[in-house]
Amino acid sequence: MNQSMNNTMKNIAGILTTALLVAACNGDKNLYDASGTFEAVETIVSAEATGTIRTLLLEEGQLLHAGQSVGSIDSVQLYLKKKQLQAQILAVLSKRPDIGSQVASLREQLKQAEREQQRITRLLKADAATQKQLDDANAQIAIIQKQIEGIQSSLSITSSSLNEETSPLQVQIEQLNDQLHKCRIINPIEGTVLTKYTEANEMATTGKPLYKIADIATITLRAYVTGDQFASIKLNQKVHVLVDTDKDNYKTYEGTIEWISDKAEFTPKTIQTKDERANLVYAVKIRVKNDGFLKIGMYGEVKL
Repeated sequence: MNQSMNNTMKNIAGILTTALLVAACNGDKNLYDASGTFEAVETIVSAEATGTIRTLLLEEGQLLHAGQSVGSIDSVQLYLKKKQLQAQILAVLSKRPDIGSQVASLREQLKQAEREQQRITRLLKADAATQKQLDDANAQIAIIQKQIEGIQSSLSITSSSLNEETSPLQVQIEQLNDQLHKCRIINPIEGTVLTKYTEANEMATTGKPLYKIADIATITLRAYVTGDQFASIKLNQKVHVLVDTDKDNYKTYEGTIEWISDKAEFTPKTIQTKDERANLVYAVKIRVKNDGFLKIGMYGEVKL
């Protein structure tokens, strides 16, 4: 009788253990509603000039700030070309006439003529000079003034012409300044260096990739939901994102749905959804704040 009871108790224990295992398995299946992989906006920074890379101060995994100078490309020839153009401009401008010195003598003549006019005016009032003498003095002043105006106009035209002659050279200098600026390698965005494609002392050409960077402080999980789930989600909805830390444990993050596709697509082969029989799913992007543990390409699960 005791042996029978023992066997019965063992059978019951076995059934309970099996039930618990099944329940645990079912619990695991219901642990998440969608899954996918983490991604980020990746930017490939390329060279904007051709020449030898003099410095490239970055390494993979390094955090860079927007606007940070990380290297330079040889710019000696561009700098020498700029100096040559600046010398040409100085040579052209040296031909400009000195208007002040060239009309100085005429201005002295004008002062003398004006003093003579004043003297004759006083004499005329005292009946010691004639009206003709005053008219001649006035005419002499007018002649000298016309001469000054004529020379000033002529010399101004010459100066303007020489200034205009330097305009194309100034434009070329501005172009060289732009090219010199592009010889500096400036990091465009805040982010972490993912891949370094080249090293210092290698040759760079315009458009050659130098390194790849992405801002992974906030990372995006691209997951897929079924048609039934699609109707119950909305933009800016808070969800839980689960990431495995080892075989039996996981970390939970709070995420925000920032994009929902309006077109259905066939389930990707690498993605499993809660309803494995679903043929069509909708892609969603979930923004997650990264604590440094999350990485591009890592697998994640979503609990809606």
